[in-house]
Amino acid sequence: MAQGPRFLVVDGYTKQGRDGLAAGGASPAGELYARMLKACAPNCEAEIVYPADPGAGLPKGAAIAQYDGIAWTGSSLTVYADDPNVHPQIEFARAAFEAQVPSFGSCWAAQIAAAATGGVVAPNARGREMGIARKIALTPEGRGHPLYLGKKSVFDAFISHEDEVTHLPPGGVLLASNDHSQVQAIAVTHKGGVFWGLQYHPEYDLHELARLCFCRKQRLTDMGFFADMDAAQRYVDLLETLHQDPARRDIAWLLGIDEDITNEDVRRAEVRNWIERLVLPNMRR
Repeated sequence: MAQGPRFLVVDGYTKQGRDGLAAGGASPAGELYARMLKACAPNCEAEIVYPADPGAGLPKGAAIAQYDGIAWTGSSLTVYADDPNVHPQIEFARAAFEAQVPSFGSCWAAQIAAAATGGVVAPNARGREMGIARKIALTPEGRGHPLYLGKKSVFDAFISHEDEVTHLPPGGVLLASNDHSQVQAIAVTHKGGVFWGLQYHPEYDLHELARLCFCRKQRLTDMGFFADMDAAQRYVDLLETLHQDPARRDIAWLLGIDEDITNEDVRRAEVRNWIERLVLPNMRR
């Protein structure tokens, strides 16, 4: 088998954030992303870095060009905060653009790409978007973009965020929106480099969403997503049951979930398109 692409996975979480997720049974974001990349490109390599860890480093200069693609996870950090955990990630995004290594990612990724190239990220005026993002609609530019080959014009997706891109950078193109978040997908071209970023999470499945909701039960209840902690746990249990038994049409109907969420091929179309349309044609080996 021919050697596949070499990916660098940037896990944007702090160790404290990763430990909190692990305590609730959620997979570390970097490992979740690496598994998804290997499922979409079975012969690839995926190296994970943790830039928010003390003493952790990121590749610089020519070392960035050793990778065929850079994939960014979500994060519980805030892009616009004056935070020493954030600044190196923004600088690395800029360096990746300059190295012209194709980049892609979820949630934090779209915000990083915008912030690194002159866009603006701020708290979403509508509050938190959590669980399933409904009716994400491709813009005219999105319908003609290679990121969305084979994707429906309107779809649902896993999501969890409070911030959003409010102003596109000069090289940014809006690809998808919904009623909650104006920017659900963005393509950024900057200094010859390209970054495709999603506000939603194709790397999640029902189990991972269940664990994330479990970890955030109290917070989500306090925010009004659930009437009480028992209701939050019932939602978690329904997600887990449907994950274990996708034939439970009663639960899928109750939760308003269809193949946009349950069909892995549909859910990960954007990831495969990034690999096939940007990464593989530009492999440097």
